[in-house]
Amino acid sequence: MTGLARFSLNQQTVRQWSLPELATGCAAAGVRYVGLWRGPVQEYGAAAAGRLVRAHGLRVSSLCRGGFLTSPEPAARAAALADNRAAVEQAAELGAPVLVLVPGGLPPGSGDLPGARERVAEALAGLAPYAAGHGVRLAIEPLHPMYASDRSVVSTLRQALDLAERFPADQVGVVADSYHLWWDDTVPGQLARAGEGGRIAALQLADWVTPLPEGALLGRGQLGDGCVDLHRFFEQATAAGYRGPVEAEIFSTRLWAGDGAEVLAETLERYRRYVLARPEVAANPEIAHRVTEK
Repeated sequence: MTGLARFSLNQQTVRQWSLPELATGCAAAGVRYVGLWRGPVQEYGAAAAGRLVRAHGLRVSSLCRGGFLTSPEPAARAAALADNRAAVEQAAELGAPVLVLVPGGLPPGSGDLPGARERVAEALAGLAPYAAGHGVRLAIEPLHPMYASDRSVVSTLRQALDLAERFPADQVGVVADSYHLWWDDTVPGQLARAGEGGRIAALQLADWVTPLPEGALLGRGQLGDGCVDLHRFFEQATAAGYRGPVEAEIFSTRLWAGDGAEVLAETLERYRRYVLARPEVAANPEIAHRVTEK
């Protein structure tokens, strides 16, 4: 796949849209992929959601999210594993090849990052074969270090690969998200490592705007609004061998307050200019449009 054919609209970018509106809007815009989230999918019904997207000629690039596997408490771990198995089953019903895993933060009162990562590995030992049996690949997503305490003890692509490589590549891969990884100068080498091992399961894009307008969670920037070299990030992942969908996943109250169709149109235009086109081309929208449509 090349050009816009790889573009996927993550549901969180147009959170104001219902699932039917998402399917209709993406089909009308010629978008081929959508990234879905479990909350809306569970409300609609996973099987029904799968039928809906397929009826509109769409495919699900990923389902988010599973994970939160760091608790040492037996009851909490059992509940987390049960929830992750349910997430795998939902992904299978949707036809989603990838279930994104957010590993989880530190347990209350703990500062043991290595121990928490090891508990993630222990959980994957049981979940990975279960997911494979359903035709679903698990994808560990490293989050920016500011999330290490409460959401993800896996902060770098290297740490994610160290975990993933304990398991077969067709069972466990990694997510490369520009919002979380743009700051790390080891990413090019780690992407190459991931590509050699066939570990890149998903690619997600958002920009970094300073100061974060709505805090760490909801402060992602629209493509081209911040300081991330999105084209370089995209090119590095492509050079590493990743040829799958590219999700625009932008948590933004500004975008959520807008008209969904207008947000999608803007995101597609930004994707052409700042992801597909080189920076010198992106400065001229008309040239960028011509170049990236080829």
